Amino acid sequence: MSINPSVIPNLRRHRAVSEDDPATDTERAYLEVIAYLADRNEPVFAAQLARWFHVRPPTVTHMVKQLEHKAYITRDESHHITLTASGQVLADTIVRRHRQLERFLFDIMGVPWHLVHQEASRLEPALSPLLEARILALVGDATTCPHGNPIPGNGALLRGHTQLHLAPSGARFQITRIDEEAGEDTCTLQFLAVHGLLPEVELSVLQQSPTFGLRVRHGKHQVSITPHVAMLVWGEVLG
Repeated sequence: MSINPSVIPNLRRHRAVSEDDPATDTERAYLEVIAYLADRNEPVFAAQLARWFHVRPPTVTHMVKQLEHKAYITRDESHHITLTASGQVLADTIVRRHRQLERFLFDIMGVPWHLVHQEASRLEPALSPLLEARILALVGDATTCPHGNPIPGNGALLRGHTQLHLAPSGARFQITRIDEEAGEDTCTLQFLAVHGLLPEVELSVLQQSPTFGLRVRHGKHQVSITPHVAMLVWGEVLG
């Protein structure tokens, strides 16, 4: 989601919590991002959360302690953050609702591909059981969000474990998904959409540079991609 808590309207951010779902909207946002970072198969630390949310480290430290107190996460001696069983269940629920919303907004409502991420993040905290059921009836067969990320519980596995910036020069590369972090910047998603760099598209890597990024060919078009954007594109090296 554009999961920055600042985009959540104040009335939603301070909604009353129930015994079944005692997490606040800000806590839910942190759990979702922890789940996204864990999908990268890399250790999750508070510093990564601070960069994602664009907040100061003390803010993250306070929230991490809060999540730990509620038994949603644990931290080891290296301060590596891991979701507990209950934290994973709640995070999966949030991710599922968010990605189903994206599917609904894109497929049914016609919201542009590069905008569904942030729109879904605004709607997810306030989604009622009735609306969730109606949305599920419309998009329940979908296995991924429009950006190629799997919807938890719908049978799809996480596809593509290589970032585009790691593909060597001369390689053929198939995009399978766009990292959720790209949703923090609609300009990044718009760049990918304008140049047709979407899930299931096959590219040829023409030139690779760790400093200046890479140049790819998509159909008859050549596109220069910065290292940062290339890190947000996941897929598979073919052949």
